[in-house]
Amino acid sequence: MAGKRRFGRVRQLPSGRWQARYPGPDGKDYTAPHTFPRKRDAEQWLTLKEADLKRGDWLDPAAGAVPFATYAAEWLDDRDLSPKTMQLYELLLRLHLNPTFGEMSLGDITEETVRKWRAARLKAGPKSDPPFGPVTVAKGYRLLRAILNTAVRDKRIKENPCQIAGADRESSPERPVLGVAEVFRIADAIAPRYRALVLLATFGNLRWGELAGLRRRHLDLAAGTVRVAETVYELGPLVKGTPKSEASRRKVVLPSLILPDLRKHLDEYAQPGPNGFVFVGVKGGQLRRSNFSKPWARALEAVGLEVGEVRVHDLRHTGNTYTAESGASLAEMMNRMGHSSTRAAQVYLHARRERDREIASTLDKMAKRELKRSKKKAKKRKRGEEGSGT
Repeated sequence: MAGKRRFGRVRQLPSGRWQARYPGPDGKDYTAPHTFPRKRDAEQWLTLKEADLKRGDWLDPAAGAVPFATYAAEWLDDRDLSPKTMQLYELLLRLHLNPTFGEMSLGDITEETVRKWRAARLKAGPKSDPPFGPVTVAKGYRLLRAILNTAVRDKRIKENPCQIAGADRESSPERPVLGVAEVFRIADAIAPRYRALVLLATFGNLRWGELAGLRRRHLDLAAGTVRVAETVYELGPLVKGTPKSEASRRKVVLPSLILPDLRKHLDEYAQPGPNGFVFVGVKGGQLRRSNFSKPWARALEAVGLEVGEVRVHDLRHTGNTYTAESGASLAEMMNRMGHSSTRAAQVYLHARRERDREIASTLDKMAKRELKRSKKKAKKRKRGEEGSGT
């Protein structure tokens, strides 16, 4: 006669299938989330559950029963995010994650459901409504993974089902890098009140929000520096904020080449007083992208560039590339760009390595030409020596 089990109980249901039950560490009885076709299967499941309890890996099955949408909303509330990041996360949840996962319990989200969600989004493509471009899908995947990582730490789920290699990487089209002459041609062509903005965005490596939030007291032209301490977010109304990370709060040394333009701008266009905004619209109000788009488009057309070909952010991208090509170290680039992670700076260091290869190739050609000339001279000298009989 078979002995009594020392952990848990199994019983056969009227349907013929087997049910497993076990005592949790809290003294309560718990039932397996599904039934089993054979008694042996139910007993094996109990053996694994007992091992989880001994290792301290046991999770309360009810902990993972909370709907994803509810948990994600609480996750957002618990974080100190910039207004722009909060807006992005709310958008990703509303349009891209909650339609699939919102009503699912955390414990029911599997690798398969995540994989199918991602595949369907990529297949729908950027022309769907809402658009599911690869960059947006990667952002949505990273947010889903971050939320579920917290669920793991909260012991609501055992492991994170977001396990797709490379799914978090954004493959945006490579942005154009302008030559120095092109940057100055745009600066010459744009409305005079925006000339200094074009130069500072490029050679100061500033983001749009940092330019829009820049005040007179942040510019020290005697020292040739700009201090990034404030930013502006466009969320319908303009919202004052601080830079998105501690690394974004920085002081950037400016090339002396653009200082005369900045002095002239402060004299003619900036708001008065130390708290006055450096860059403002035609009527003297705070700068908005919509106010800048027409002057920007006219300047691009004037220098023969397509309006959609070059964006305002490409000025910063261009400046970052110049910084890399100047030979700046990884830490120096991160400080100048205002990044707390190495990820973005590594992209520009890669660009510098590409430039290094171009330089090496040029040096190679120069050396070969010089060697060729040297050999020709040596041959002529030898023939001359032979002809003279020496």
